[in-house]
Amino acid sequence: MTHRLRVPAPSAPPLTGHLPFTDAPGVPDPIEVTSRWFTRGGRPWFPVSGEFHYSRCPATSWEEELLKMKAGGVTAVASYLIWIHHEEIEGRIRFDGDRDLRRFAELCAMHGLDFIPRIGPWSHAEVRNGGLPDWLSARDCVPRTDDPAYLEPVRAWFAAVAEQLRGLERANGGPIIAIQIENELYDRPGHLRTLKRIAQDAGLSAPLWTSTAWGGVQLPPDELLPLYGGYPETFWTEWDGGWPDTCRKHFFFTDQRDDEGIGADLRPVTVRGGAPAPTDRFPWATCELGGGMAVAYHRRPRVEAADIGALGLTKIGCGSVWQGYYMFHGGTNPSGELTTLQESHATNYPNDLPQLTYDFQAPLGEYGQYRPSYHELRLQHLMLADFGHLIAPMEAVLPERQPTGQHDRGTLRWTVRSDGSSGFLFVNNHQPHEPLPDHPDTAFGIELPGGSLTFPTTAVTVPSGAYFCWPLRLDVAGLRLEWATAQPVCTVRADGRTVLVLAATDGINPELALDAGTVTSVGTPSGEVTRADGRVLVTGLRPGTDALVDVETADGGRVGLLVLDAVTARGAYRGEVRGAERLVLCADGVVFDRGEVRVHSPARRPSFAVLPAPERDPAGWSAAADGVFRRYTLGSAPTPAVRLRQVRAAGPAPEPVTGVLGRASMPADKHFEALAAEYRVEVPEDLPVGTVLRLTWTGDVGRAYAGERLVADQFFSGRVWDIGADRLEPGELRLRVLPLHADAPVHLPGRAAEDARTAAVTRAEWVITRSWTVPVD
Repeated sequence: MTHRLRVPAPSAPPLTGHLPFTDAPGVPDPIEVTSRWFTRGGRPWFPVSGEFHYSRCPATSWEEELLKMKAGGVTAVASYLIWIHHEEIEGRIRFDGDRDLRRFAELCAMHGLDFIPRIGPWSHAEVRNGGLPDWLSARDCVPRTDDPAYLEPVRAWFAAVAEQLRGLERANGGPIIAIQIENELYDRPGHLRTLKRIAQDAGLSAPLWTSTAWGGVQLPPDELLPLYGGYPETFWTEWDGGWPDTCRKHFFFTDQRDDEGIGADLRPVTVRGGAPAPTDRFPWATCELGGGMAVAYHRRPRVEAADIGALGLTKIGCGSVWQGYYMFHGGTNPSGELTTLQESHATNYPNDLPQLTYDFQAPLGEYGQYRPSYHELRLQHLMLADFGHLIAPMEAVLPERQPTGQHDRGTLRWTVRSDGSSGFLFVNNHQPHEPLPDHPDTAFGIELPGGSLTFPTTAVTVPSGAYFCWPLRLDVAGLRLEWATAQPVCTVRADGRTVLVLAATDGINPELALDAGTVTSVGTPSGEVTRADGRVLVTGLRPGTDALVDVETADGGRVGLLVLDAVTARGAYRGEVRGAERLVLCADGVVFDRGEVRVHSPARRPSFAVLPAPERDPAGWSAAADGVFRRYTLGSAPTPAVRLRQVRAAGPAPEPVTGVLGRASMPADKHFEALAAEYRVEVPEDLPVGTVLRLTWTGDVGRAYAGERLVADQFFSGRVWDIGADRLEPGELRLRVLPLHADAPVHLPGRAAEDARTAAVTRAEWVITRSWTVPVD
C-alpha cells in the first residue's frame, strides 16, 4: 500500500528571546534557545550528549575514552558530580586521582568536547543515598528542600565545585555549555530555583541551566530548560511486571515527550497538582535516552543494539533536537573508605545493585569495550553532524493513520520531518520482546507545498526489525537528491568531488532519484540509469565499497553517491587527518587525535579502509584496493591461553530474601564463603592495556577477588562477564559464583532464568584489544 502524508506549509516562526538563557558576552559561537530548536553561532544546532561518570573510571583512561566518545559522534559529555564520591568524610572534599573534576573538564575542552556537569546535590545514578553523603543523611534536616540545615552543606559543596571549574566557563573559552540542577525532583519548583541561585552565587555559569522533566515535573517558570528521557527497558520496575508500557511507547512516533516511568519507584503514586513544563516554549531536548540499562538483583533486563538504535532514531523522527544518552560509557563504583557506594536495600532504596559494576550495557562498556550499540548510534550521529542543522528546524508531521494503541503491532510506524520544501522520512519497525511484522508492498506518497513525491518506483517490503531514515529533496553540492531508499550517513571530499555516503537497509534495494534539472550525466558501477518525469533514477545498485554513483551536476561540479551495505556502513568513521577529512571503515574502534589515527581492535588480523586514500601506505600494513577505498591489514597477533580451574562446586542456592518494596535482596556475604562455586584463573604479567578476561558463565551472582580484595562483580542475565585486566594483579584470581534459588522472585530474560540455577564458569578467554597509531599522510 502507499502510505500518504500531507506536509502543511511551515508554521509560524519559533519564539525567540523569551527565555533567560544567555551565553557569555563576546563568545564566537553564542548559544541561543528558541521554542523549537537551539542555535550556535547563529546556525541551527543539534547537540549529541553522552553520560560518562569520571569518578567511575580510572583517570589514566579518561583521555582515550573521551576520544572514543567523540569518534562515536558525541559532541558534549555529561557527568554527574556524585557528592559522596568526593566527600564521603565530612569536611574532606577530594578532587584527587579519579575524582579530578577539573582535569576531566580540561580534557573535554582539549578535544573539542562540550561539558555538562550535573551538580546535584542529589543525583540518584544508582549511588548510595542518591549521592548524598552518609553524614548528611544522618543530619537533623530535610534533604532536597529549602531547610537551612540542608542548604548550608549544599552551599559548601557547590562552592567547592565552582572552584574546581573556575576559568572553564564559556567566557574564558571553556567547555561548559549547560549545568543540571538536582535530578528527578518533580514537585518542588521553589527548591530548584533556590539551588540555581546558590550555584550562581558560588560562581557557576553556563548558557543553559537544565532539569530533568519526566514524571510530570513542575519547574520554576522559565528558570530551567526541561530535558526528557526514554529507555528501552527498566531495572526499577517489578520483577514479574513484564515489559512496561512506559518503555513500549518510545518505539512509536508521537508528540508526547514525558516518560512517567523513569524514577517511578522513588515517587509516591499520587495525583499531583500543578502543570508540567509547557512544550510550546521549549525545544524537545533529551538527557536520558537509554544507551543501555543497569541490572538490579530483582530485575535483570538485556538490551540489544537494535533496541537502542531504534529508540534513538525514533526520537529524532518525533522531533528531538538534542540527543542525550544515559549511559554512553559504563563504569565501576569506587571503593568507599567507610561503606560500599552502590544503591542498595541497606540504605532503604528500592533496588539492590552490584557493589562495583555500573556497566549499564552501554555503547562503551565498563572497561571501554566497544559494543554493537556504539556502531548503531554512531551511524545516526554522523548524519546529525552533517545534516542536523537541517533537521533541527524541521517539524515532525505524523500521518493520519496512526497505530490504534501501544499494543498495535500491525500499523506501520512512520513520520516525516520537513521544512515544507525538503525533509526526512523516518520508519521504525523494531521494538524489543514483541517483534513487529514485515510490511510488504510498501510505498510512500508525500505531498509537500511545492509538489508531491511518490516513492520508491517499485514497492518494497519493510522487514521486521528495520528502522531507517530516508532523505527527501536533499541538496548536495549542487545536486538535488529527490529521494533515496537508503539512509544518509555523511559527506566527505574525495577526488575533487563531494561524496554523499548512504547506508542501505537489509532487505530493501537502494533506489536513488535525482532531479534531472541538476544533472548532466550519471555513471553507475551496477544497476540501471533511466529518466522519467523530470528525474534520473538509479535502480538495481549493489551496495558496497564500490557502489559509487558518479554525477556531473548542471553547474559543472561533481558529486558522488556512495551506497554502503548495512554492515559496512556501521563501521564508518569520519575524522580529520593531516588537515583533511577522511572516511574510515573499521569493524572495530577508531579514534582521531590531533592528526593521528588510532585503531583499537581485538581481531587477530586488524583491518581498516580509508577514503580518500593516503598518498603513501603506512609502514607495516599490507595494502589493497577495496572498492573506492584503500584497505590496510596487519598480520595476526597471538593471544595467551587462560588457565582456568575449578576448586569447589556450589552448594545449595541460598533461600530468597526480600527487602524494600518486597523486592528480592542480594545474598549475604556469608553465602559466598560457604555456598559459592569457586574457580581460579592465573593472571599473567604484562597483559596489554585494553585486555579483558571474558567469562562465559551461569549462576546468580559472581564475584572476583584478588587476594581478599573484591575487584569485580556481576549479576547474571545471560551475558558474558568481562573483567578488565587493568584492575587485576599478576597472580591468582578467585571467582565465586552462587546459584539462583528456583523460587527467587527475580526476572531474567529468556532461558537465562533456567541457566541461573547452575553456578558454573564454562569458558574463560583473554580478549586483547590492541591499539595501533597509524600514520596517514
